Amino acid sequence: MKITENDKPLTSPVQPLLIVISGPSGVGKDAVLNYLKSHETGIKFVTTLTTRKKRPAETDGKDYIFISVDEFENLLKNNELMEHANVYGNWYGVPKQQIRDALHSGKDCVVKVDVQGASTIKKLAPKGVFIFLMPPSLKELESRLKKRYTESGEQLKLRLDTARSEVKKVRQFDYVVINRNGALEEAIGEIRAIIRAEKCRVKQRHTSLRDLA
Repeated sequence: MKITENDKPLTSPVQPLLIVISGPSGVGKDAVLNYLKSHETGIKFVTTLTTRKKRPAETDGKDYIFISVDEFENLLKNNELMEHANVYGNWYGVPKQQIRDALHSGKDCVVKVDVQGASTIKKLAPKGVFIFLMPPSLKELESRLKKRYTESGEQLKLRLDTARSEVKKVRQFDYVVINRNGALEEAIGEIRAIIRAEKCRVKQRHTSLRDLA
């Protein structure tokens, strides 16, 4: 059967997206991802590697993949980390293989990283969708960090100083979503709208697997 011009698709096929969600510590990145994980299908959520100790409420393989420093260094040596950083004395890294597998299977892939990590990924995969999760104010961010009871006074000050610096880098991102207190579903709705809009682009973003080699 001969395919005529009228039979050809009018637009390019929808490409799987590499979606990077970032923002300062305490802004609610984990809450956003946990909600999306429980309500979205067909999306791969990359689990970050870390050498820090597991907190009581965390689950290995779900919240993070907790590994030793030796294991982390071996992955780094083999160029198997999309990005890595030392944050407050602990190593964090995004494994490339999880992203390769998702994109190869045609699934959108969501990565949660700090602002420094997002900058690194953007250099390797500039066609990704970069979303900055913003607190309504630094005062509100301080309140959220204090309620976690996981930082000492000195650590809290360090995180707040870092947050002030990170908020200034919002222009490096494609989108900004404000996570207001008690309005998590509103922030989720905005992220979903961003993904839908990206799927409707005339010129589709495409993250090449070569970027992940």
